[in-house]
Amino acid sequence: MAKFRYRMQNILDIKFKLEDQAKMEYAAANMKYQEELEKLQVLYDRRTGYEQEARTLRVHILKVRDIQDNQIAMKLIKEYIGEQLVQVKIAEDNLEMARDRLTEIMKDRKTHEKLKEKAFEQFLQDENARESKEIDELTSYRHGKKIDR
Repeated sequence: MAKFRYRMQNILDIKFKLEDQAKMEYAAANMKYQEELEKLQVLYDRRTGYEQEARTLRVHILKVRDIQDNQIAMKLIKEYIGEQLVQVKIAEDNLEMARDRLTEIMKDRKTHEKLKEKAFEQFLQDENARESKEIDELTSYRHGKKIDR
């Protein structure tokens, strides 16, 4: 039996490499997105701490300077949260683009794998037809020899 050789195997190999690269890019984008979310959560936690501090400052003896410092810190943390929300959105967009690219590359690779499977099926059919033809020729040859005797 002949050996199956897919003539576009090198393209399929490249598709696998591209898919691996896209997976790594997606993982990196996902990691960056998670980091940005963690930074945002830290900022929210700091804001909550400042809010609690503000309530505490207003309950006890009023220290105007401490209250003003707390208000400034609250304004700053709100700005930082706004900036971080932008960074989270950018990271989310990058993640979505990486996901779309990965999906597209996976579809392309699967298409080439289907082509390879179809080529292999055709190869098996051709091989079976060739073997059948050889068997028929041998049978005809043997049958012809018997008749000659």
